[in-house]
Amino acid sequence: MGKCMEKPVKDLLKASGVDLSNGGGSKELEQIQEYHSDYKIAVFDGLNQDRVMFSGNSLSDKKLYLLYNSDDRHYNVITRAVNYMQ
Repeated sequence: MGKCMEKPVKDLLKASGVDLSNGGGSKELEQIQEYHSDYKIAVFDGLNQDRVMFSGNSLSDKKLYLLYNSDDRHYNVITRAVNYMQ
């Protein structure tokens, strides 16, 4: 994580009560989705939009797309995407 993102991410985790000291999975995604109900979070397994690993329950028009990298076991934010989750 870049230095410019370190504090905002730590603040988000603290505010949402999410502990990533041992990594994170669907439970942590659900906690972040609950905290950020003004966004719909979707996680894709690979580049195929049909492989949705997680889809938050928010009805918001604002979306946060993450791409799961199974090799690194890491989530990456997709900064530009076609809106697949209508």
